[in-house]
Amino acid sequence: MSMRVFVAGGSGVLGQRLVPQLVARGHQVTATTTSKGKLNLIKAAGADAVVMDGLDGASVGEAVALAKPDVIVHQMTAISMTHAGKPDIKHPDRWFAQTNRLRTEGTDHLLAAAEAVGVPHFVAQGYASWNGIREGGWVKTEEDPLDLLEGTAAYVGLKALSRIEDLVLKIGGAVMRYGAFYGPGAIDDQVELVRKRQYPLVGKGTGYSSWVHLDDAASATVLAVEQKVTGVFNIVDDDPAPASAWLPYLAECAGAKPPMRVPVWLARPLAGDQAVVMMTEGRGFSNAKAKKELGWELRYPSWRQGFKAELAAS
Repeated sequence: MSMRVFVAGGSGVLGQRLVPQLVARGHQVTATTTSKGKLNLIKAAGADAVVMDGLDGASVGEAVALAKPDVIVHQMTAISMTHAGKPDIKHPDRWFAQTNRLRTEGTDHLLAAAEAVGVPHFVAQGYASWNGIREGGWVKTEEDPLDLLEGTAAYVGLKALSRIEDLVLKIGGAVMRYGAFYGPGAIDDQVELVRKRQYPLVGKGTGYSSWVHLDDAASATVLAVEQKVTGVFNIVDDDPAPASAWLPYLAECAGAKPPMRVPVWLARPLAGDQAVVMMTEGRGFSNAKAKKELGWELRYPSWRQGFKAELAAS
């Protein structure tokens, strides 16, 4: 059944993979961007394109009212070089400042617009890569708490994501906790650092992360839209792994030398708490619920296949 789908953030790295999949499934899509220069990109994918400022309640309200959607998909971020500058993992509060506003103020504007127009379903972006609670096993389910890293520079952003979950679940929506993205345009900056040997392993690299290819993240989101699901879903591949496994493999696929190793005592002042936690204590995530309840099938079940395919194509 064709649906009217409103994708807030349709020109981002995930939006660019999601919009064409929705259109291909026969849905009528309205996708937003903050840049007039990207309107044609959205139109070329077969969707209606709208310039919208996610931090302006009037702009959001007008765009949603005109689209009259059956579902809103919140994918608004500002992590690109254009919006956020070079990656700054030591100061995620600064690097993600605009994104954090989109995940707080922007979420409020979208939810208000949904209520005003009577949109019956809401799907939002969450995060599940290395941020599971740091106790017990290395792989977490949706039932396990997230680690908000209270007291660190990462807390503001992780708290914003937690707030999204609370608000969206309260109205019967769905939160897609995506793993770390890779795919077209997603990890170019990381690959560049790997090739320059500026992306070291911290300590023994025992911390786990979960990855997901953009196309797989998009296909899971399409299923959540079509099935009108509620609740939280970990949208990650089948292969949560420690940094000591995925980072050297990424370097190998990129044609780079193996990453250098940096002790924890040196990494903390250089790269910050988030990097140390991710590399040494991070917990990955299980996708069992998403596969079972959504009927989700992955194109790339493991980053081992995906990294190789993506970097061979670049």
